[in-house]
Amino acid sequence: MLLAAPLTLLALFFLLPLLTVFGQSFAAPDGPLGTYARVAGDSALRYSLIYTFQTAAIVTLAALVLSYPVAFLISRAQGRWLVIGMVLVLVPFWTSAVIRSYAWLVLLQRRGVVNEIMLALGLIDRPLRLANTDLGTHVAMVQIMLPFMILPLLSAMRGIDPSMLRAAAILGANPWRQFVNVYLPLSTPGVGAGCVLVFISTLGFYITPALLGGSSPMIAVAIEQQVSRLLDWPLASALATVLLVLTCALFMLYERLNRRLAGAGEGR
Repeated sequence: MLLAAPLTLLALFFLLPLLTVFGQSFAAPDGPLGTYARVAGDSALRYSLIYTFQTAAIVTLAALVLSYPVAFLISRAQGRWLVIGMVLVLVPFWTSAVIRSYAWLVLLQRRGVVNEIMLALGLIDRPLRLANTDLGTHVAMVQIMLPFMILPLLSAMRGIDPSMLRAAAILGANPWRQFVNVYLPLSTPGVGAGCVLVFISTLGFYITPALLGGSSPMIAVAIEQQVSRLLDWPLASALATVLLVLTCALFMLYERLNRRLAGAGEGR
């Protein structure tokens, strides 16, 4: 009985819309599978899917590289410095992603702050095209996704027992071996959780790619174009369904690998 209310809400506001989108993807004039045939046969849509997953992988990797040392420093902080570090990580959540995307558009435009600084320093002779490029899109998306990577890493790192590193040092391990053989494996749950969270969130990004989009639209932008400009709801629903299926498949693969790694760790 206690689960009746939440299950009803989940069915009404989550499962029903998903089923509606899934059913609408078959409502094509050229047959039930016509929209999926168009997705498979349209090179632009296929490239948009590939570009979306490629962008998600780049953003996830960049966010991990930038977030790991930040999370490490915050995890070692104590007292006031720990509070300051946590506040700096959480402050971006208080600002809308739309505002941050527009801020990056202002920073990266031809007469924006970035170009003006490089011109003043003599690093470039003329303004560079940074907005509406893949690079600008990746930079903005990485900045927006950093907190989502830092927090899982920080949670895992705060749970690492410092005596493990001291024991490795007593046994003769240098700092590099302490990190590679002890600290990094113990922090892998945070790495995995952060990468999955950032990767899946990036797949559905719309605002930032729409404002700073580069050579090809991400799939969320392509879906919006099909709905608002071309009024092709069946094709938009098919694209959304394909993206959802691929995302679920990747998540299931991650869960399977995670269970295998956990089992191997317990076996050792």
